[in-house]
Amino acid sequence: MKPARRPSNPLFSSGPCAKRPGWSLDALDGALLGRSHRSKPGKAKLKEVIDLTRAVLAIPGDYRIGIVPASDTGAVEMALWNLLGARGVDMVAWESFGKEWVTDVTKQLRLSDVRTIQATYGELPDLSQVDFSRDVVFTWNGTTSGVRVPDGDWIPADREGLSICDATSAAFAMDIPWSKIDVATWSWQKVLGGEAAHGMLVLSPRAVARLESFQPDRPLPKIFRLTTAGKEGGAKLIEGIFVGDTINTPSMLCVEDAIDGLRWSLSVGGLTQLIRRSEQNLRIVSEWVAASTWAGFLADDPATRSCTSICLRFTDPEVTALTPEAQADFAKKLAALLEKEEAAFDAGSYRDAPPGLRLWGGATVENEDMEAVLPWLDWAFATVKAETFRR
Repeated sequence: MKPARRPSNPLFSSGPCAKRPGWSLDALDGALLGRSHRSKPGKAKLKEVIDLTRAVLAIPGDYRIGIVPASDTGAVEMALWNLLGARGVDMVAWESFGKEWVTDVTKQLRLSDVRTIQATYGELPDLSQVDFSRDVVFTWNGTTSGVRVPDGDWIPADREGLSICDATSAAFAMDIPWSKIDVATWSWQKVLGGEAAHGMLVLSPRAVARLESFQPDRPLPKIFRLTTAGKEGGAKLIEGIFVGDTINTPSMLCVEDAIDGLRWSLSVGGLTQLIRRSEQNLRIVSEWVAASTWAGFLADDPATRSCTSICLRFTDPEVTALTPEAQADFAKKLAALLEKEEAAFDAGSYRDAPPGLRLWGGATVENEDMEAVLPWLDWAFATVKAETFRR
């Protein structure tokens, strides 16, 4: 039977993600429109984003925080192109975006000393293989696989290399130990439901020291450059990037929206409550999966299951007996039916991931909405299965 109750907000996309509860266009009334981002009030708005970010995430005072172009992708690329090459690098990947960084390092940067430590969808690589005498690049949370690192205990405090972390689906929903991270990146459109095209780049003092002591033997376009020539030779960090003097022109509408999301974060209790909201969404889905006859987590290990990108696979034996192509078609029909009923939008799995569903469970998704969508998954699955097998 079709459920009677729909989620109040049926937006479960993994990016751009749902806006914070109660959001409306009125939240953008203070946007600095028609003014230069380099004006005094423009820079003040950008610096407010940086300051609020530091406050919410409790980022140490000696870490730099910058707003950079091209979303998380741009932030990661800036880190890779500026920092890698000083020593060997371990690339740790278990889903689509982590594998893209492997491709960039091996085929674009063409570094000679690269080790790749990989796992398939749903699994985490053997982190004991990682050598922190080398630089290490990894994602904290695999957005397309629903697998996250359980903690930062595997990262040594006395590491010689840099730890470079793509944290785009983790920041504001998971506890990131900053003492273990030298570079972190994320985008506004993930956990806080901001608008796209802007990235964040966090650098530890160790990362800054690398930037100022290592000059890669490759050209860097202006949009990537984090350093300039020092007065006495060598390189010097462009400090302006980390106080609101952005490399290119940001959208001041998006800036205002980012400020709104950060202020909302503080109003609900800060990082502790953001994490609680997201973890509760995972618990709700976990209880449903435990009773489900057709769905399971893509991540088998409970310790590595994401509380933001919650990825589900099919366990129904008739469906799993279908060809991979038929399973993918089944999943597309399931997601399309959920959208048609306005019960869940953008709930399909990532195109490169195993067929299934993906529900965003970040902090802007209300727990009540996660509870409300699950009966719709059951109904939609039964409907599509009956049509598929002509029952």
